[in-house]
Amino acid sequence: MNGLGLTIPSIIMLALVDSINPCAIAVLGLLIIAYMTHNPHEKKKALLAGAMFVLAVYIVYLIYGLIIVQFLGSLMETFQGTELLIYGIFSLLAIALGVYNVKDFFWYQPGGLLREMPMKWRPKMQKILAGIESPAGGFVLGIFVTLFLLPCTIGPLLMAGTLLAKFGTLAALPWLLLYNAIFVLPMIIIIIGIYVGITMVENVTEWKDRNIKYLHLIAGIIMAAIGLYLAWEAENAFHIMLGPIDINFFSIGIIEIPVLLAVILLKHKSKKK
Repeated sequence: MNGLGLTIPSIIMLALVDSINPCAIAVLGLLIIAYMTHNPHEKKKALLAGAMFVLAVYIVYLIYGLIIVQFLGSLMETFQGTELLIYGIFSLLAIALGVYNVKDFFWYQPGGLLREMPMKWRPKMQKILAGIESPAGGFVLGIFVTLFLLPCTIGPLLMAGTLLAKFGTLAALPWLLLYNAIFVLPMIIIIIGIYVGITMVENVTEWKDRNIKYLHLIAGIIMAAIGLYLAWEAENAFHIMLGPIDINFFSIGIIEIPVLLAVILLKHKSKKK
């Protein structure tokens, strides 16, 4: 538990999962569309507003990560021996998030909690976007959006913070910087692509809508896999023997997947009736 081990690839994979999160990409697209609709001849300023939006997201998301690492690290220090327990609890959460993302590949429903922006928030967001008139406004929006969209973006970052908490805030900082660079990379690529004329923001939005089920599938598989890794790390937190079966966080994580899938399937069938 002292070395980085599988933590490094896990952090990178979680950042990649977060980077394809439909929330932030959708809001960036709406921001540029809204700005260019009101300022059709100011393409450079629109893209600068997008860049300021990305910068704000990076900064606030970094602060989130540091808070998570500091909080969990302090918790581990205060309650000696709780590290495995914390890993186990968050492992079950990661597996659940993974399963529900995989569910969206088969039975997609927009606005799923911890996976997308809730539907009831979207009209309010569009009104806010329509009022952005400057690059500075894009920066302020980035701060606001990162707070506003926390329920649909926090999952992977929370898992990353759990993995990094054992190393301490200072040692975790370089990994959080890397995590956030990967997180905002697609948004940077979109801005550059629009600026040089490779693509249009409408094309990006259409691509996201067309492939959103696959984005959820990829995110779900990775989240569930990392959840199982965390559960495996935490399997010694407790042991309960039921005959030949050893009940621990890892075995619970394994059982959790088919149980959740069965519950989801039953709910889906009841809705169809």
